[in-house]
Amino acid sequence: MLGSDKSRGYCLEMICADFLAGANLDNGNPEMLLFSMNRFFRFLPEEQKQAFLENVIEKVS
Repeated sequence: MLGSDKSRGYCLEMICADFLAGANLDNGNPEMLLFSMNRFFRFLPEEQKQAFLENVIEKVS
């Protein structure tokens, strides 16, 4: 693979961000964005899932 771990991680991050930004443009349906986020969440390791959930709860409270 070309590039360092950092550059590959950044590239993947940008691809995901572009995908998620475009997901909400699909007929203006925010449900598509929520569906995408739920699918990506499932790929996170348990520790990152917990950190994400704590962050969301903190923002909502």
